[in-house]
Amino acid sequence: MSLLLQISDTHFGTEQPAVVQALAQLAHEARPDLLVLSGDITQRARGHQFQAARTFIDGLGLPLLAVPGNHDIPLFNLAARLLWPYAGYRRAFGAELEPTHASEQLLVLGVNTTRRWRHKHGELSARQIERVAARLQAADAGQLRVVVVHQPVAVPDTHDANNLLRGHRAALQRWAEAGADVVMGGHIHLPYVLPLRGLARPVWAVQAGTALSSRTRRGGPNSVNLLRWGAGAAPGVCVVERWDYAREDRRFHLFGSSPLTPARP
Repeated sequence: MSLLLQISDTHFGTEQPAVVQALAQLAHEARPDLLVLSGDITQRARGHQFQAARTFIDGLGLPLLAVPGNHDIPLFNLAARLLWPYAGYRRAFGAELEPTHASEQLLVLGVNTTRRWRHKHGELSARQIERVAARLQAADAGQLRVVVVHQPVAVPDTHDANNLLRGHRAALQRWAEAGADVVMGGHIHLPYVLPLRGLARPVWAVQAGTALSSRTRRGGPNSVNLLRWGAGAAPGVCVVERWDYAREDRRFHLFGSSPLTPARP
């Protein structure tokens, strides 16, 4: 079995020490095969915030796939935003903005949906859509195929429709045809799993809440996801577990799980 831990919107600079410690404990106990960090790593893309994030990630000792979020580009330093928007991110997390993780059971593709000319909204280009599709088409039959973006490709409430990733409709159609199973994201600090209708095959949107920040949504808890895939009690089923932070005992607890059954030939 392969285990993937998704955390998002850590917003270092607004992190809560007790929650940081609890997430480190969960990661230590679960020992996932891959840590996915789906953007908004920092609050304001400042050097000390990136360094705090890097120190935390290094302390977990896990393989990492990260993509930037809109908060990881300077907002107030216009020269930096226009000329070198990813300088801080690259110093902390490396030059690759669209990393790939491939193992016997997982194919995880990161996509950079931030744009220096957009304040918070994300965007996909035709070139990005085709690059991801080509890699999905080359996936092995046993791999769970996951695409990681920052902004959501589906929302449960029309109130959040303005936050949808620009270009998501064309991307979902093409990625479904190419074999995608899951599209992960964050951005709106709201955890949920949604089946995506009207596509060539079953695909699910898996969204994480804010992992560590005090900027929780609508009074909700800090939240992360664990995805289980592969050999076990239910082969061929991907189980998405939502883990929420409880202030009472300063730990993450399993809130609920969603079984997904990806299509296979």
